[in-house]
Amino acid sequence: MSKEFQNLFPQGDPNTVAGQYFSGASYLCPLSDMGVSVANVTFEPACRNNWHIHHGGGQILLCTAGRGYY
Repeated sequence: MSKEFQNLFPQGDPNTVAGQYFSGASYLCPLSDMGVSVANVTFEPACRNNWHIHHGGGQILLCTAGRGYY
């Protein structure tokens, strides 16, 4: 059975900000920059996230659609 996942936020443009941390295509859509940066990151199937660090802050991941493995 195939499931269609609907994203809650726009896909955005190709991720040139942090694209070097992914092996595969990702897209970045800024949602807010008031106080903290909030963005939607969309990954194409089979995209892999390479280990990296967020200096000067952290990161909260909220998965809204699709399937991921950790």
